[in-house]
Amino acid sequence: MKLTSEQRITLHGFNNLTKSLSFNMYDICFTKTKEEREAYIAYIDQQYNADRLTAILKSVADIIGAHVLNVAKQDYEPQGASVTMLVSEGPIETAPNESFEESPGPLPDAVVMHLSTSHITVHTYPEYHPDEGISTFRADIDVSTCGEISPLKALHYLIRSFDTDIMTMDYRVRGFTRDINGYKLFIDHEISSIQNYIPDEIKSLYHMIDVNVYQENIFHTKCKLREFDLNNYLFGYTKDTLSAEEQAEIEKSLKWEMDEIFYGKNMVFT
Repeated sequence: MKLTSEQRITLHGFNNLTKSLSFNMYDICFTKTKEEREAYIAYIDQQYNADRLTAILKSVADIIGAHVLNVAKQDYEPQGASVTMLVSEGPIETAPNESFEESPGPLPDAVVMHLSTSHITVHTYPEYHPDEGISTFRADIDVSTCGEISPLKALHYLIRSFDTDIMTMDYRVRGFTRDINGYKLFIDHEISSIQNYIPDEIKSLYHMIDVNVYQENIFHTKCKLREFDLNNYLFGYTKDTLSAEEQAEIEKSLKWEMDEIFYGKNMVFT
């Protein structure tokens, strides 16, 4: 079903389709001492506190044309934060042409799009392994919309908002709407892959795998950085302070952690 702004389907009533995007990102760090681990968690809590996360979600709301009705936010002890927004349709008369395109969405500016009542949430999960020297930070963001625009248009901005080593993304269209003849529509836009909503310059940085169930309108993409620079994973010092043997062992441990997260299963460390 190819849709353009000139071929928009006239619906019977409101567009009742629910479109949900789940965006999960992971940051990994090697922290060899208890002090380093605690400092890393404190840094993450400061960098991604509830106020900053609220600002990110408000930008998401701008991109998808939502009016923020209510914000609930909380920083947790000892770590982590959550923000939930209830949003409604913005003051827009018509939806822009890019609503119909399977392409990367815009970055925040004066962008507005058509949206019905829905919600946006984020939760963070900093944690560390007590023995292995690995600390991780995960953020889960969910954008759920009803109406014409897909939350995939916010994906480009979300990726740029987090310095991430691994990403997993899920997109699903649920329910149905009807055209003026009563014919059910279970999706109102073309999509073959979430990757088509990610700019080429970002895709070139990651290994990507798709797992899609087209007949159920379920799409899944996971990404892992291609390049590995050990300095990006050390907290408070650089690799030139380590011996070659230490560098090799730490790199092996970090890559193993990343592979387990990317493939979603425990692996035998050799």
